[in-house]
Amino acid sequence: MNGPDLRSRTNVVPSAYRGVAVTHLPFALGDEKLRAHFLGREAYRRTRFVVARDPAGKTVLLRVDKASTEPLFSPIVEVDVLATDCAYVVDDEADTAVPSELARVAATVPGTPRAVVVQGRYAHVSFIVNPAPLRLVVQEVLPPEPAKLLDQVRRLLAVAEDLPPILPAADTVSFADLAAGAKTERYLLPCAGSGVAVGLSETAYLDQRPPRQDWTLLGCARSRDIHEWFYGDQPPTVDMCPRQRPHERGTAVLTKCCLLEEKIERDGDRVVVPWGASLGQVGEALREVAGRWEPQWRPV
Repeated sequence: MNGPDLRSRTNVVPSAYRGVAVTHLPFALGDEKLRAHFLGREAYRRTRFVVARDPAGKTVLLRVDKASTEPLFSPIVEVDVLATDCAYVVDDEADTAVPSELARVAATVPGTPRAVVVQGRYAHVSFIVNPAPLRLVVQEVLPPEPAKLLDQVRRLLAVAEDLPPILPAADTVSFADLAAGAKTERYLLPCAGSGVAVGLSETAYLDQRPPRQDWTLLGCARSRDIHEWFYGDQPPTVDMCPRQRPHERGTAVLTKCCLLEEKIERDGDRVVVPWGASLGQVGEALREVAGRWEPQWRPV
């Protein structure tokens, strides 16, 4: 793919950071000076991109073609300037082999540079051109904090070399928020393991099967089913299911539902995982999201 094609695409990242070379030049960087400097110079056979830096700290990103990729070194025969509006960021925690990590770092840069070069973990260097990561809304309930599904998504995206650039955005609601919609003296929550108590109100937990009282359930369809099994009726309920929350149409959404036990589901714009989803299931869901929203994306 040539320079003009790359300059017009979004979320351009190299397939391997070993193809990115960094060089410090003793002169101010300009297009013609750079071409004159690099044309005819030998480059390692794996080198496809060059990050050029000058004494003032300016950074320019180049694509280079060599006469051959067979010998260990070969003369450069073509130089394309991919970006002169280029930020250089050092983030020792970023894995530069991971597209979402490059996008995460790029999102911290003021303004909108065409390219962001990242020097990350192990001092490896890579870049992203025209960063426009997919915004993934993760709908969850608090506590715990951070919300479990959001935390799983962040952990997976931090190591996902095969996914397009994705930035998760939290859309959470707390038990306290839910309780505010149905003030009562006594609440029933699904599980004691959450450790949740609602203000000064008396709190009971369905999984402990307490004696039936006059309470309001902060739960979901499965909680209502269990309550009916235990007590023979369904109480007043404030639905806590993230899947029932509204969302903006045309937005990628990942959420969860306790009515799912083994499989994930695609529901319009949303992908839904089981309530106790494993990292493997969340990873499968992220691949489903990528296939729905970024089916053509590939590294270069």
